[in-house]
Amino acid sequence: MADNLATWGGWEPAIRDDPFGHFAQARARCPVQRVRLADGHPAWLVLIVDPPDHTRLRRLVSRAFVPSRVAALEPAIRAIADSLLDQLGSAGPGATVDLIEGYAYPLPFGVIGELLGIPPADRPQLHAWFQVLLTGWSGDPPAAAVDASDGIVAYLRELVDSKRRSPADDLVSVLVAASDLTLTTQELLSTLFQLVVAGHDTTASLIGNGVVALLDHPGQFRALLADPGRLPTAIDELIRFTAPVPHATFRVTAEPVTLNGVQVPAHEQVLVCLASANRDPERFPAPDVLDIGRHNGPNLGFGHGIHYCLGAPLARLEARVAFETLLGRHPDLRLAVARDALSWAHGDGLVLRGLVSLPVVLGPDRCPGINDQPIPSISGRQQ
Repeated sequence: MADNLATWGGWEPAIRDDPFGHFAQARARCPVQRVRLADGHPAWLVLIVDPPDHTRLRRLVSRAFVPSRVAALEPAIRAIADSLLDQLGSAGPGATVDLIEGYAYPLPFGVIGELLGIPPADRPQLHAWFQVLLTGWSGDPPAAAVDASDGIVAYLRELVDSKRRSPADDLVSVLVAASDLTLTTQELLSTLFQLVVAGHDTTASLIGNGVVALLDHPGQFRALLADPGRLPTAIDELIRFTAPVPHATFRVTAEPVTLNGVQVPAHEQVLVCLASANRDPERFPAPDVLDIGRHNGPNLGFGHGIHYCLGAPLARLEARVAFETLLGRHPDLRLAVARDALSWAHGDGLVLRGLVSLPVVLGPDRCPGINDQPIPSISGRQQ
């Protein structure tokens, strides 16, 4: 098995857009396989930072995601969602709009920008850089991606310096204060980068993927419209079913480990296939069926154990508000293009799986002009 390398990532568009059959075949052959990534490097498909460093870093960041702080964000998230739908709705009830560009991405990006203390004027450029960087490619990264990466790093360095000079009530200021004692500069910049990506791209993909899944299953869509109280359960099912994060971030074995009778050597990359685990028929009955009322226990969409996603409560809140607002105002939402015209080429196809765009017709707005007032920001300032 060790010499039988299968290509993983950079796959053909049909597999990239709907990888679940591919995952099922791999799971049936053997749940532990040696694969070759799109960049040519080998990895094991099935830890990145372990304790004590992981414990130290997680403890610092976790204070931003305590339940009371997350719950306090709901009014601002709801106001942002309404404002974005107002802007999209201004095109008219029969117009085609891009739900990714106009709603799914700017909503969580605005929230994470507030949490981190990124000035509103800086967010468009930062968002543009991340969009370039998170667009999939094969082989060596294009020059635009290298420039975007350099721009992000330079910006984060300047943001850190500005918060060191003038601290504020935001997460970057908290981490900067801690960095003088417990964080290296590289750890600080890496943590900020991960927070921005995990804080917006994954949730944006969940919103986009989830809308398509509901449109693909009109019975489930109608059931959710009839009872919005089912949204919390529905969101967990959409995470399981649509795989906005198909694999965990790269891990490295610290020592040889045997899984399912297969030995993975030490110091090799390991890919934990969350999407495949969440479609495992031994864990979820009828795993390829979308069931917004499913009660089979938690899935692995947010990870597990000490690496469980810190931002899971915030992601769930953002998704609940996003779907509640969108479906409440536009229950007649429909695709504006053929279903097979959609492409999941955003992201690397491994850790991230999202739509490039989602052209839709919103239909009549059940609540027009809902957001005529300035948006209350998370920090208490108005935008």
